[in-house]
Amino acid sequence: MKKDSLITHAGRHPERHFGAVNPPVYHVSTILHPSVAAMEQSGKKPFEGVRYGRFGTPTTHAFEEALAAVEGGHKTVATSSGLAAITGALLAYLKAGDHLLMVDTTYFPTRKFCDSVLAGLGIETTYYDPLVGAGIKDLLRPNTRVVFTESPGSLTFEVQDIPLIAEIAHGHGAVVMMDNTWGVLNFQPFAHGVDVSIQACTKYVVGHADAMLGAITLKDEDSWLRVKSSVAAFGHSPGAEELYLGLRGLRTLAVRLRQHAATALTLCQWLQTRPEIERVLYPALADDPGHDLWQRDFTGACGLFGVILKPGFGKPAIEAMLDGYAFFGLGFSWGGFESLVIPTYGHSIIRTASAWDHAAISLRYHAGLEDACDLIGDLEAGFDRLRGG
Repeated sequence: MKKDSLITHAGRHPERHFGAVNPPVYHVSTILHPSVAAMEQSGKKPFEGVRYGRFGTPTTHAFEEALAAVEGGHKTVATSSGLAAITGALLAYLKAGDHLLMVDTTYFPTRKFCDSVLAGLGIETTYYDPLVGAGIKDLLRPNTRVVFTESPGSLTFEVQDIPLIAEIAHGHGAVVMMDNTWGVLNFQPFAHGVDVSIQACTKYVVGHADAMLGAITLKDEDSWLRVKSSVAAFGHSPGAEELYLGLRGLRTLAVRLRQHAATALTLCQWLQTRPEIERVLYPALADDPGHDLWQRDFTGACGLFGVILKPGFGKPAIEAMLDGYAFFGLGFSWGGFESLVIPTYGHSIIRTASAWDHAAISLRYHAGLEDACDLIGDLEAGFDRLRGG
């Protein structure tokens, strides 16, 4: 089944829901059993069926089935947010005395979790250069249990050689995890050697900036049971409405993603012509350093990209540019229908294993579903304010 057809039909099963086209919202906590024997039978196979609302409802199962199919995985575990998916996956595989290799460009809350919670549990984290490639072998230790990747990298958009890293990590016996939120439909993690794929479904899957949701997709039954058991032990339980909104958003994901990517490419190509811009950070651009890897491994892009301004613009001028936008809202997310921008200068970009020399003058944009000409007009007016400031 082609991807557009798959996301339209995966997880639906109208015959189970009185013919409903989209699986309905099940607001469920208590499940009644017709007898003691039936109650005892329901717990014999872990997490099978509907036993208690926290372990999953028909809405949960429909979402998990659909996303697993989209990512080419075995099964998915839904969580209440993208961060809950990251932390839930890590805690399922790491214990005191273990070592974690974490990409240096990781999503900031992931870094905070490693440096605080994991450190407090006696788990050591080493950050590595996202462009390490084959050099990852020199960082692996006897107690390295997980290699965590994110491609492209948060805020700076480096593309990692995931198949190469995975091959080396697997030779060492380590599990490879990936934050696949940017790739969403356009990167097949398990076909490229990933063992655990994580998505902040709050972004493109939900797609409308109105729900928090995350997902962990696994490659086989054993890894699924391991993660599901760990996540359940911590009490993670996404809400029924959020799961429904994730399912509803999934149905239009391919169409929306193509529009986001087309608009982003148009904006990026226009931004490359601007005298205020030193560099545009977007792997789909032919001259981007990560373009060859992106072209090899991805089937498309999304609407998220970054820019580096030329030196000489002060903070008041940058703030004047950002504060006056009509279409680009100032907001800490992406993947919704709306265009967004955040400044990524100052302390937003934290590196401990790789150099980044542009932290004082970088911005991150998300191209929404507005008309590209309107967005270019908004950017152009912003540059006028930038120069005037």
